[in-house]
Amino acid sequence: MDMKTKPALQDLRINGQRLWDSLMELAQIGATPKGGVCRLTLTDLDKQGRDLVLGWAREAGMTVTIDKIGNGFMRRPGRNNALPPVMTGSHIDTQPTGGKFDGNYGVLAGIEVVRTLNDLGIETEAPIEVAFWTNEEGSRFVPVMMGSGVFAKAFTLEHAYAATDTEGKTVKGELERIGYIGDEEPGAHPIGSYFETHIEQGPVLEDHDVTIGVVTGVLGIKWYDCVVTGMEAHAGPTPMALRKDALQVATKLMQEVVAIAHRYPPHGRGTVGMVHVHPNSRNVIPGRVKFSIDLRNATDELVERMDADIRKAVVDASAESGLPITIELVSHYPAAPFHADCVAAVGKAAAALGYSNMPAVSGAGHDAVYMARLAPAGMIFIPCKDGISHNEIEDAKPEHITAGCNVLLHAMLERAGIAG
Repeated sequence: MDMKTKPALQDLRINGQRLWDSLMELAQIGATPKGGVCRLTLTDLDKQGRDLVLGWAREAGMTVTIDKIGNGFMRRPGRNNALPPVMTGSHIDTQPTGGKFDGNYGVLAGIEVVRTLNDLGIETEAPIEVAFWTNEEGSRFVPVMMGSGVFAKAFTLEHAYAATDTEGKTVKGELERIGYIGDEEPGAHPIGSYFETHIEQGPVLEDHDVTIGVVTGVLGIKWYDCVVTGMEAHAGPTPMALRKDALQVATKLMQEVVAIAHRYPPHGRGTVGMVHVHPNSRNVIPGRVKFSIDLRNATDELVERMDADIRKAVVDASAESGLPITIELVSHYPAAPFHADCVAAVGKAAAALGYSNMPAVSGAGHDAVYMARLAPAGMIFIPCKDGISHNEIEDAKPEHITAGCNVLLHAMLERAGIAG
């Protein structure tokens, strides 16, 4: 295309209808009766999804590389291919009752960026790459964010290979079965910077009627198991003053979990999502209660303060009740602030394009968390209806899908540069 026919940089826009159509086509693979998607990682349906996406990449002139954990990298060359690529991506595996947009949007938005650059005859200085990461969801195999985690050396390839599903099938065996064990060593793939476009999976943007969330980082997380041990006794003959009721003590601690989150706004989170009561009988005083605790906040310092608060609450509750209480840390993900330059690129693009925007944090984990350990990284959020995700009724507006991809295009161009 002649240079004179190219639109000015501020006028560049993606083809929103083409992106939407691609999302709807991919959503047919594993489509569920309620309008969602069930495309579990490393299943035959996942293979079909991978094949479709890689076919689109090849049609757009991109070269494809698969690494040994099945991560896919689709590259559009730049003028200077010695430069590390500016990468975007996400995942195409879903929850058992997943939606059309979680993960899939981030991958197909990257494909659409490349298609748009092709349409307009724009050459970037650095290469552009689009990635899909294996087993982000963790719904079939653990750990979650497996492919990006192996890539970032958060855990070993051998550990990931050995993971099994409920039928005893291994990650390595299933990768081999669907033909997605590549030759490249995970992590042996340079990244200049990384962006991930995603539905928010929460209600904040919609509540504020804002189109773009400029994501500053991902919340740090600590997960615990807490056990309160009392004594079972008959609910009728046992006077209240003589009871050792594990559930009554546990519920006070559960309320304290929520109180701690309120104590550290605006990003404090406190959740009790799983409770096991023993013996779980209508007319027996509970003798043992085990429950989960999930604490989150935007910085590791705040998470540590919340940790200290819940541990003190456990000590105090045990002293007051006379019942033994244990609390065990079972998982910890540090807070992941994104790179200031990438955050600024997203904010600048949103403002230049005229989209309402606000700072946002991610309460959920994403592959960008691991990429941020390796290169400057940032994320772009768009609203989803009622904040619902990991659900077949997950939904997003086409105009928001388009807006997020336009921001991605401009942010990536700022990092990759336009050759000329």
